[in-house]
Amino acid sequence: MDTVEIQRVVAIEDDNWWYRERRAIIARELRRLGGPPGRAADIGAAGGGNTRVLVEHGWEAIAIDASPEAVELAKRRGIDAYHGDACYLPLSTGDFDFVMALDVLQHIPDDQTAAGELARVLRPGGVALISVPCDLSLWSAHDVALGHVRRYSRESLAALIEGAGLQLDRMWSWNVLLRPVVKWRRHRSAPQGAGRLNPVVNAGLRAVVMLERYLPVRSLPGVTLFARAHRPELTSS
Repeated sequence: MDTVEIQRVVAIEDDNWWYRERRAIIARELRRLGGPPGRAADIGAAGGGNTRVLVEHGWEAIAIDASPEAVELAKRRGIDAYHGDACYLPLSTGDFDFVMALDVLQHIPDDQTAAGELARVLRPGGVALISVPCDLSLWSAHDVALGHVRRYSRESLAALIEGAGLQLDRMWSWNVLLRPVVKWRRHRSAPQGAGRLNPVVNAGLRAVVMLERYLPVRSLPGVTLFARAHRPELTSS
């Protein structure tokens, strides 16, 4: 994601339906963890919009991004942010209770190394939350414009996570109800950067995607895959 696109995201993410509902997913997953908040890292954090969710829930959170401009934007928003490559995280081994990499791995040619880094920095029992775009049939100029190098299937994402030494807890689809519209639009329209939507359209889209909280659609094909995994506890011999 280039500097202009990061700035656009920062400008719209507080109100935009997609970013708001993604933050709601993060909040729900944090509540499911139970126990007191600990140390967390947001990898590929861009301007730190998701990192703020961690902070709001009491976590000692840091943001990591490969873009120096994104790091500066996050710092200006009061976030503890650092420049770093997802394949060589500037973080101590086994030092984090929770890490998240949301819509990051699809940008990285060597996603195996990046997934291994997520596992490395987690303490035993620590949890990772990952999201990626799914289904190669949805590949379009939109992916090219955003610098994606792949989209994932459930099988390829599971293999990536388990190959990194993490234990997959669950995987689910997101943006299921809007998938037909997304597929139609992306295959017929030129790619567009993030922009502010008409308020009525924005509210309607959010209402649709919020329905997925209550409907049994998470096993159906969507636009995004979410996965929650953990680093196994050490066993004594």
